[in-house]
Amino acid sequence: MATITLKGNALETVGNLPAVNTQAPKFELVATDLSTKTLQDFAGKNVVLNIFPSVDTAVCAMSVREFNKKASTLPNTVVLCISKDLPFALARFCGAEGLDQVVSLSDFRSDFGKTYGVTMQTGPLAGLLSRSIVVINPKGEVVYTEQVPEITQEPNYEKAIENIK
Repeated sequence: MATITLKGNALETVGNLPAVNTQAPKFELVATDLSTKTLQDFAGKNVVLNIFPSVDTAVCAMSVREFNKKASTLPNTVVLCISKDLPFALARFCGAEGLDQVVSLSDFRSDFGKTYGVTMQTGPLAGLLSRSIVVINPKGEVVYTEQVPEITQEPNYEKAIENIK
């Protein structure tokens, strides 16, 4: 388990992010059209997992906006924005903001958070996903991870992107 903070107060996650240089764990998530998406659907591409608690918070919304800007410049790359938000909320947010360079996916009925070690198990956000980034190369290998130590901080976008080759 990992320890992170929310406004300085310690929280624990159910596990740890997948190790760099290992195969990325498989997952099934729900798209905004209620279809199921798997890691295999993005095979052969660089995949950035932008994981966060809820798109209805300022920092989470900013991460989706930032990756939307940066995604359009990255060849053979897809950014998956993943939270426990319902697909309807993700669709509403991205539609209202005009964000079309990212894929929004919901973990509302899967075990993604446990599989990737990012479900918070203590504190007021227990059950939601911690702010994390996982970069997966076209071979399906994890090449970069970041679990943001303080939930109210943004991830290191540049470091994530520099790990896409």
